[in-house]
Amino acid sequence: MVQAGDQDQEGGGRTRLFNFKGIFEGAGRHTKSLSIDTATQLEPTEDGAASSRSQGSKPLNDSDKIPKARTLTKEELAAKEAKEKILQEMEQMKERFAKLLLGEDMSGGGKGVSSALALSNAFTNLAASIYGEQKRLEPMPAERKAKWKKEIDWLLSVTDYVVEMVPSQQKSKDGTNMEIMTTRQRTDLHMNIPALRKLDAMLIECLDNFKDQTEFYYVSKDSDDSDPDSKKKNDDKWWLPTPKVPADGLSESARKFLHYQKDCVNQVLKAAMAINAQILSEIEIPESYIDSLPKNGRASLGDSIYRSITVEFFDPDQFLSTMDLSSEHKILNLKNRIEASIVIWKRKMNHKDGKSTWGSGVSIEKRELFEERAETILLLLKHRFPGLPQSSLDISKIQYNKDVGQAVLESYSRILESLAFTVLSRIDDVLQADFQIQCHNISAGKSRNSISRPPKEEMEKVTTEAPGSMTLSDFMGWGSDQEDSTLKKDPSDDLCKDEDTKPQKLANVVTSKKMSYLENLGATRSPTARH
Repeated sequence: MVQAGDQDQEGGGRTRLFNFKGIFEGAGRHTKSLSIDTATQLEPTEDGAASSRSQGSKPLNDSDKIPKARTLTKEELAAKEAKEKILQEMEQMKERFAKLLLGEDMSGGGKGVSSALALSNAFTNLAASIYGEQKRLEPMPAERKAKWKKEIDWLLSVTDYVVEMVPSQQKSKDGTNMEIMTTRQRTDLHMNIPALRKLDAMLIECLDNFKDQTEFYYVSKDSDDSDPDSKKKNDDKWWLPTPKVPADGLSESARKFLHYQKDCVNQVLKAAMAINAQILSEIEIPESYIDSLPKNGRASLGDSIYRSITVEFFDPDQFLSTMDLSSEHKILNLKNRIEASIVIWKRKMNHKDGKSTWGSGVSIEKRELFEERAETILLLLKHRFPGLPQSSLDISKIQYNKDVGQAVLESYSRILESLAFTVLSRIDDVLQADFQIQCHNISAGKSRNSISRPPKEEMEKVTTEAPGSMTLSDFMGWGSDQEDSTLKKDPSDDLCKDEDTKPQKLANVVTSKKMSYLENLGATRSPTARH
């Protein structure tokens, strides 16, 4: 029994073992079938529909696993580029206004300049970077023009929030009128900024007018076609290309076009100078400049200049003819002396200066007369040498000015004045090249029917031929005898003479060495770093 039972148990054990083996084998077959079925059902096709793949099919490639990018339409590409451009401009705007808020002190230590000076420097640096590359009479590249307009708008946007309180009438719901105070843009900004924008647009339009001109072209200084005589005369502008005209000179229409553009730019120059002079006169004189002045006007001017100004019969043209104005440094030195004497005399007349007293023989009327004479000399210097750098008084006012509105108006008008003078100089360079060709042709026996007046002689004139323009010399009648005698002469008598030996109203004045502020700048320097 025991053996039989053992056999039964052994047999039962074998049976159970066989059954377990069948279960595992069945489960394995079932699992394998499930995995194959699942793989067959989940295989996608290229168009996204389900497909079957057998066990022996080719494995998936990497390119099959990565979905292909969708092609953007033209509208979507344009929208994407516009968005990227806006983001880029926003970053540039953040950078500009961060520098203004920090006062150009990027360390954040509070050692920066005032907001007014930071704005003034921003205008100056922008003009130097944009117009400093304008070496020819040609339209400004579209990219630079867009940058100029965009960043000028940024800087001028500050003035939209410089306001003043004015009374206004308001009607309430019950019909009664009440007087309330409202804000509006400050009067000086409201009047001058639109005018300056108009002058800016006129300068750009003037450059655009040279788009289709074919009468003249430019060559580099080291080119074989460059005139050796012009190299000697323009050594101070060695970086500028030399204008060249045809062998017979400019045509009559091209010459008239150049003179017309010159008159337009000259009007822009005068308007910008007037606005800049007005704003500078309104800026308060800093105490640091007053403390640096000598005790009296005679000490500032020197004995020789003082005697010339205080004579009984004073002629400003005669005075300037006796001065040494052969270099920019000497002209600027004279300007600084005269401005200092004017400040001293004004303070003494207003009894604000107790440093010293005038002699008993000097009356208030004479003090006012001397001041008027000095201001007349300053006005003539500004008109004859518009490209001079700022004087010590102007730099001191710009540096210590705290009024943001005045800083914007002064800097914007100053850079437009410099830009107008730069364009004027480029036009004169072409006219001078045409004049030299005419002079050469006449000396060679090739006379022309019409000969234009030498541009340098026109630059030396205080008056202009533009209608409606009148300078101080026209109004007072100074130098009219000299001009009448000049007009009576035959222009052909002086045409072929050497330019350096031509009779001039001012002796020893080299007008060809006048340069604009941007040409003197050389780099993006602030007004305070020029001296």
